Amino acid sequence: MALTKNDIVAKIYQLGFTKDKSIEIVETLLEIIKNTLKNENDLLISGFGKFCIKKKKERKGRNPATGADLMLRERKVVTFKCSGRLRERINS
Repeated sequence: MALTKNDIVAKIYQLGFTKDKSIEIVETLLEIIKNTLKNENDLLISGFGKFCIKKKKERKGRNPATGADLMLRERKVVTFKCSGRLRERINS
């Protein structure tokens, strides 16, 4: 089961914030993350992990439905590497 934005808002609400304030906190945090990545800056959250922007070069690809060859354009992708503490917590 996936954790949704509404689930996060509900958990913040349980901490004693109002519903509107909980929504504002989540939306603000997500905007900070999006803007940081949009500006091609890495985002490090201690104890959680690091989000990075990687540039992918143009390369040959194939349409899986038709089998036709095509060129995939240059693009940027977001990668995530979890911290050692998070990895230990997941594996314990």
